[in-house]
Amino acid sequence: MTVSPPAPARAGRWSRWILFVSLALNLFFIGAWAAFAWRHFAWERHRPWTPATRIERLAAALPAGDAEKLRSQFRTHQANIEEAVASYRQAQRGTREALRAEPFNADALRSAMAEARNARGKLDEALQDVIASAGAAMTPEGRRSLADWTPYRRSGNEKSR
Repeated sequence: MTVSPPAPARAGRWSRWILFVSLALNLFFIGAWAAFAWRHFAWERHRPWTPATRIERLAAALPAGDAEKLRSQFRTHQANIEEAVASYRQAQRGTREALRAEPFNADALRSAMAEARNARGKLDEALQDVIASAGAAMTPEGRRSLADWTPYRRSGNEKSR
């Protein structure tokens, strides 16, 4: 009598399904992670905020004729906007310098922050002047698009206005 090794056990259906589901879930989570990483690091990190980029993002949401009116108004007011940006950046530097000062002076910091708020207000006013001037020349459809514009991506869950 010869002894033969036992026959290998048959792989069950369940183990194959478990392997398939595990592989599918792993691929899904790796893909989701890669998409979030791409959006976080590559998409937003390399775009510095400037008034020109903001106006261009606004213009992209408008009908072609109205977008050109907005760009034209921006070009008309560009010198005032650049001056307001420079003033705001200088005020920000003043705030950082007040924070770094030794000995620290809280009143100097408050004063620097007030200057920064004032400079930011002037920058906002200059940009809003561009939008108001362009809005006066836009079509009703363009003004509605401008009113509905948001700098954030919409999820679709917002209530209609």
